[in-house]
Amino acid sequence: MLYVKRQAFTMIEVVFVIVVLGILAAIAIPRLAATRDDAQIAKGRSDVAAIRAAIVSERQGRLLQGSSSYIPTLDDGVTGDGVELFDGNATNRLLQYPIISRNANGHWTKNANGSYNYKVMNTDVVFDYNVTGGTFKCSGTYCSDLTQ
Repeated sequence: MLYVKRQAFTMIEVVFVIVVLGILAAIAIPRLAATRDDAQIAKGRSDVAAIRAAIVSERQGRLLQGSSSYIPTLDDGVTGDGVELFDGNATNRLLQYPIISRNANGHWTKNANGSYNYKVMNTDVVFDYNVTGGTFKCSGTYCSDLTQ
């Protein structure tokens, strides 16, 4: 008996592989999208915790110097993309490494003095800094997700 060596896939084998890959893609893509959203929330949560800790740390430094006030501004007050946020001001450093503003998911922008947006899933969550009480609070759809 003579055996012939196959050098190509049959059409049925190729179709079967394409169907299996399609099924795997249909399952994986929604899960990867959810992972991206979770990553944006985790980044925002980390940023908020760092900002709040920096406000408290800066206040403790002021208390040691005899002043009971909180830092008057969290940055130099400039708005727009590519601006350093939460860097304190010329005399006080708030975060060791400032956050660069960008109008995109998972990034911060500044609205006005003391008001900031964190964009998550195409929704802006507004954070306001209160100089009297030293609070950095938010309002909006994903506020509880970012501050838990």
